[in-house]
Amino acid sequence: MSSNAQPAGSSSLEWHKYPVQVYPHHTDYAGVVWHGTYLTWLEAARIERLQALGLGYHEMVNLGYELPVVEINIRYHTAVTMGDRIIVKTRLEARAGVRIILAHRIESVDGSRLHVSGNLTLVAIDRTSNKIARTLPEAIEQVISSL
Repeated sequence: MSSNAQPAGSSSLEWHKYPVQVYPHHTDYAGVVWHGTYLTWLEAARIERLQALGLGYHEMVNLGYELPVVEINIRYHTAVTMGDRIIVKTRLEARAGVRIILAHRIESVDGSRLHVSGNLTLVAIDRTSNKIARTLPEAIEQVISSL
């Protein structure tokens, strides 16, 4: 995985791009990326997206909140194999209160092949009460609103 995430844009239609180099440990014995690896890349991409907007996940946790995934919808289109370079794209798809839906695409670097598409639904959790937060602290709200 790479930490060379694209700088954030202000438009929710703009994709945040997270480049990945596929290494042997990402794949099965046949050199094809194991399906669970895609979830790891989606997680890294969303954390990098928040970081690019100025809010590290650790900072959010220090504020007493988390944004766990509560629903995943993934469609596998074409396999990714060892040695490939890909782009994991993330953008805000929808928002309702503290429920946030992120759209994801995993594509070839040149954009000619779509490997994976899907959505992740996140909710804000108050770490003190372990319940869904009714509102977010201002710092987190500003970052999420800028998605």
